[in-house]
Amino acid sequence: MLDLIALLLVISAVFAYLNHRFLKLPTTIGLMAISLLFSLLLIATHSLGLPFEHQVQRLLTEIDFEEALMNGMLAFLLFAGAQHVKLSELKENWKSVGLLATFGVLLSTFLVGTSSYYLLHVFGLNVGFIYCMLFGALISPTDPIAVLSLLKHSDAPRKLHITIAGESLFNDGVGVVIFVVILGLLSSGSTPQFSSVALIFGQEAVGGILLGLVLGLAAFYMLKSIDNYLAEVLITLALVTGGYSLATHLHTSGPIAMVVAGILIGNQGRAFAMSDKTREHIDMFWLLTDEILNAVLFVIIGLEVLLISFSLALLAAGFCCTVIVLISRFVSVSIPLWGIYRADTFPKNTAKVLTWGGLRGGISVALALSIPAGPERMIILVLTYVVVVISVLGQGLSFNKFLRAFPVE
Repeated sequence: MLDLIALLLVISAVFAYLNHRFLKLPTTIGLMAISLLFSLLLIATHSLGLPFEHQVQRLLTEIDFEEALMNGMLAFLLFAGAQHVKLSELKENWKSVGLLATFGVLLSTFLVGTSSYYLLHVFGLNVGFIYCMLFGALISPTDPIAVLSLLKHSDAPRKLHITIAGESLFNDGVGVVIFVVILGLLSSGSTPQFSSVALIFGQEAVGGILLGLVLGLAAFYMLKSIDNYLAEVLITLALVTGGYSLATHLHTSGPIAMVVAGILIGNQGRAFAMSDKTREHIDMFWLLTDEILNAVLFVIIGLEVLLISFSLALLAAGFCCTVIVLISRFVSVSIPLWGIYRADTFPKNTAKVLTWGGLRGGISVALALSIPAGPERMIILVLTYVVVVISVLGQGLSFNKFLRAFPVE
């Protein structure tokens, strides 16, 4: 494990250097682009009889990407990102954030699942409707890691920034609940009752919010009672590691708990429980943690292409699914916004910018990898990977240009 971590950090450092020295792209986008190029070069060496591709494949098979992201990196990345969301601004936009993270994800899941079911049959890919709904559930939530990384380098207006960031932090928890419900239906073969679905949602989502509040308040009072930056950094670290583990054992949403705790510590904790010196050290610690884990994550995503079996039909279907996902995103964003702003002036281009800024990322790939083995799994994994790559590289690199072309009034 130590050798594996060391190798990933070395690769990430080299790719980060190349990006900063030559490409000068936003870090996560640049790292993913270089990783993809590196993977394609390895595939090319296979035709020359060189064994490099198989050696890297063996390395990647030792990484349980789903476990590493969902039960490891995600807790740190969400907590670090949530600390920079201002509670006062989130309160002003709670309607849009709440509707987009719940109704928007549900509507997008249905639209993507239904559309992809008919599309795949056009390409001769016989995938059951339940698997298409699984695809809709895992691809509908915007990825908070990719989105927050994008917003660091964007010119988005502050209010729009808060809406995009707030939605991305909360909707992945909702998306995971929907995914778990559909996956349970696939495993059991029975139709779930509304009461059981509501119970799962309440336990995961509401339970995650309550747990995040309890953990955040406990950490807040500990931080407030001392003034020692080393101990206080350790308290925040324990909050994330211990809190996420506890959420897993209590069967509540760890991502939602970390977002709530991060917002509490980033607002009340920063204002009332930290000295200037402590605040500086905690900010620097979590900034470095966020940047390092983001770098490793997007390098792994780029290298994962070596483990995926592509075909022309699947690639074509993936490009078409990207269009479906964007259209479904636009519809699922426009309807909630219309419900909120129908009595006022609808902010021009808001839905377009929210659609283009709603990146997909590693969480979608991790959920696709958790689907039980079978022919449908590889099909969904390829579709997911194509959508994620186009989303991060295409939408991510063009987001500022899109903002200038469609300014939000």
